[in-house]
Amino acid sequence: MSKSLRVVVPPHPLIGHWLTLLRDRETPQALFNTAMAELGRWLTYEALRDWIPYQRVQVQTPLAATEGTVVDGSVPMLAIPHLRSGLALWEGARPVVPSAAVAHIGLSQGSCWFNGLPDEIPERAGVLVFTPQVASGTNLLQLLEQLEQLGVSGMRLRVITALAASPGLKRLGERYDDLTLYTGCIDAELDAEQRILPGFGDAEQRLYGLGQMNFVG
Repeated sequence: MSKSLRVVVPPHPLIGHWLTLLRDRETPQALFNTAMAELGRWLTYEALRDWIPYQRVQVQTPLAATEGTVVDGSVPMLAIPHLRSGLALWEGARPVVPSAAVAHIGLSQGSCWFNGLPDEIPERAGVLVFTPQVASGTNLLQLLEQLEQLGVSGMRLRVITALAASPGLKRLGERYDDLTLYTGCIDAELDAEQRILPGFGDAEQRLYGLGQMNFVG
């Protein structure tokens, strides 16, 4: 059976709600940050639904013995937020996977300006990548190639992104046919500057407000 890129858009009303707030140009900076974090939380919850390792255990309630489910803490988890705007997604996801180790990577226009990846990633470790949006896919491809060199690919890797564009997903699928990606929505087009249409604009400027202020040196 041939493999293909797996893109999951969870049909949850809250995911649609927070994505709509991201899209709205009238959404203030503070609420935009909240919306991005909430998408990080809900998308991570969905991504872990059939992926996080767990085990059945016996527990004693105040009244009787019963069986329950607990997360298997012996399997390490690594979260990789894409600096800087991926941090907002990760802040929302952190309570869902509070014991995850965190590595940071900075990518811009296909180049790497900060690489905090460890030299080795355990073979059993699950890896979650947080990037605010996938437009052309250039930066995400570069990160995936670095992870591949560390032996990370396939089912133990998942990407969390607020929004993805069809051209970027097509490009990812041509290179990584065993990748799983969770997103709030898939937009069809990119403009001449490789921005997602309709999208939600520049995530970094809207998260941190730098495009709205004039600084005097």
